[in-house]
Amino acid sequence: MATAERDLYELLGVGRGASDAEIKKAFRKLARELHPDVSPDPDAAERFKEVAQAYEVLSNAETRRLYDQYGHAGLKRGGYTPTEFDLGSLGDIFAAFFGDDLFGRGRGGAARGADLALVVAVELAEAYTGVTRRVELEVATACERCGGNGAEPGTSTIGCPTCGGSGRLQQVSRSVFGEFVRTQACPRCSGQGRVVETPCSACDASGRVVRPKALDVEIPAGIHDGQQIRIRGEGHAGANGGPPGDVYVEVHVARDPRFERDGNDILTTVDLTIVQAALGATVAVPTLDGDVELEFEPGTQPGELRVLRGKGMPVLQRHGRGDQRVLVNVTVPRRLGDEQRRLLEQFERLSDGETYRRDEGFFEKLKSALR
Repeated sequence: MATAERDLYELLGVGRGASDAEIKKAFRKLARELHPDVSPDPDAAERFKEVAQAYEVLSNAETRRLYDQYGHAGLKRGGYTPTEFDLGSLGDIFAAFFGDDLFGRGRGGAARGADLALVVAVELAEAYTGVTRRVELEVATACERCGGNGAEPGTSTIGCPTCGGSGRLQQVSRSVFGEFVRTQACPRCSGQGRVVETPCSACDASGRVVRPKALDVEIPAGIHDGQQIRIRGEGHAGANGGPPGDVYVEVHVARDPRFERDGNDILTTVDLTIVQAALGATVAVPTLDGDVELEFEPGTQPGELRVLRGKGMPVLQRHGRGDQRVLVNVTVPRRLGDEQRRLLEQFERLSDGETYRRDEGFFEKLKSALR
């Protein structure tokens, strides 16, 4: 038993006094998180089986009593053997427990379609304004030839000979503690009670066919890199009339070399020459709305910060925008001609303490930048 060394209550995350409803709720939650179709964790399949076996014991009054009194050893002495299943039969186990499985399958065999995941890349400027992307994907849709029932037109389904049309199979095991009855969906008809005698030539009795599909994805203004958009009902068609799955679109926002994003704020730098910084200048600064002219006063210092209110990213699904912070970088010439050197040396000789007098110390400037 995969859970032999683990406390079953701990596996489900409930206390020993948990009610049947609490145990059922905990199992459903964990199963949704751990199913390999959803979880990227490589151990998800094994952990899924563990919680399923824990629920199998704790959801039955007799096996729970044995476990509470004697632990795992009591289960073994009582003749309990965990159900052996693979991932393909988990839905049948859930159907036996709940009457419908984790993914929407009812007693009639209808199952919710699988979800689809895809990635869309946009530029930062597109994330600023919002954009619509058309994507191409392959989606399972209901077979038009058979109407989704899997039978060749002109034929019909018949009662399942394995389960006698009930859709359920029961297994009885006896022990010194009494009889244990397990009910599970019929593996041949998947709990429907009927089977296809003449398979549809278009879908081979699956009731679905895979077709290409174009989907317009609306990417909202202000979206962040790595966020997902859920598009309901655009995934694979459900089996036997079940509802379709969803499409999850992960958005990747490309970096723009002109900007750095900080939440809803935009950071950028502006380069001033030492002459522009000393004498003052008007310089074009890029924003996501286009260039704006910024005036810098004489004596502008490196590290000075200018804030452009409302020039940042839109706040996703809310009103307002972030700010754009412009950091001043003063460039120092690397190569000087003789005349340039002479003039700078002359400037240095003419300078005094007043020329470089500080109006604000470094830490005061840092505090201002943070503000």
